[in-house]
Amino acid sequence: MFVLNDIAFEIDPIIARLWEKIDNPASHRFAIHLPHTGEALTCILYLRNQGAGVFPIHADIPLAKAKEMAARAGCDRFLGAGMECTVIAQPDVGDRGGVLVQMSSGTTGAPKVIRRTWAEIETEIQSYAQFFTHASDMTPVIACPITHSYGLIAGVLVALHRGHVPVVLDGLNPKYILRRMREVDQPLLYTSPAMLHTLARFLPSGHLMHAAMTSGTVLPSSWFDVIRARTTHLFQQYGCSEVGCIAINPDLREATDIGFPLPHLTVTAGDVVTPGALLVRTDQGRMVDTGDLGHKDARGMLRFASRVDDMINVAGLNVYPQDVERVVHGLNGVRDALVFRVEDAMAGARVGLIYCSNTVQESDIRTACQQQLAPYQQPHVIVRLDDIPRQANGKTNRRDIAVRYAAQTLQEVPA
Repeated sequence: MFVLNDIAFEIDPIIARLWEKIDNPASHRFAIHLPHTGEALTCILYLRNQGAGVFPIHADIPLAKAKEMAARAGCDRFLGAGMECTVIAQPDVGDRGGVLVQMSSGTTGAPKVIRRTWAEIETEIQSYAQFFTHASDMTPVIACPITHSYGLIAGVLVALHRGHVPVVLDGLNPKYILRRMREVDQPLLYTSPAMLHTLARFLPSGHLMHAAMTSGTVLPSSWFDVIRARTTHLFQQYGCSEVGCIAINPDLREATDIGFPLPHLTVTAGDVVTPGALLVRTDQGRMVDTGDLGHKDARGMLRFASRVDDMINVAGLNVYPQDVERVVHGLNGVRDALVFRVEDAMAGARVGLIYCSNTVQESDIRTACQQQLAPYQQPHVIVRLDDIPRQANGKTNRRDIAVRYAAQTLQEVPA
């Protein structure tokens, strides 16, 4: 059913052990916290087929924390190391089966418990496969956690739906990932933006990755240029925890072109002049606010402008970080750049900027911004760094960066 690293994984012995331990799985919700990727994935697939509730928890999370998360997610069973299944006492007796439970990322607040029915996920899988025909003959190579919806649903479950045998890699050695991709027919790599960037830089001169999917964050311009140049087919998918995959770009040429909406969803947004909230209505009529701002272009492509929380209101005028970052990234010699909010007693807020370059000076940035941006978009704070702080998946926390660097005012924007 799937390949783990170099060999086909034997799932029957795992299912036999589960059969002995679990009675009436459809009436329970299981937290799965297993150190072995193959065992964890087999348990997820088996319990899904049995109609159980499932909450996959990454193996690196400490046991005490994992149990705390399981209890909060409403799980009444905990499947841990050695395939031991223990009871979690819950105050209420309710229907716990039929759902996949996940936690939101928590990058914009406390993580939330997200519950989606297996029926909803099946609709997503069918819509994903129906729309994303560019990859119908490609073999998914999944080098990201199968405890997350990106690796589990878009990677493994879509592959199985198409009749493919997915290749699941649980190591993060770039050379090994590239070697396994060379051994697979028409490989489509599912991995993090940061790993894609690393792989693109590891590739020998003249070599290209056949196909890759990116997700989780809009690629920084400096990363995008490297990845795009080293990948024949570059795709991007956009989504949120509450809905799953919302849109796919089947030919990524601009990092902010986050994709065309999947057929089972209706997405509304703003326009080019005034980006608006990206709102998603499911085929069941449920409305979800993604927390992002953007618009649809003439093709129907969703274009990302900013997180709502990242937009900077300067004296009543909205500044979208991507607009300023695009100008700075356009300067030859700038490796990376990030815009953040600086609180200001007069204007309410102003623009802050950190950037990485060995050759570009602050004066160069100010000149470019003055030539290409409105006065209210001009950076008030500019700080040069060796590297911009990024999480493992390539995301940044602009609020944390603001706390660290907003006070380092080098000079005010000239009137």
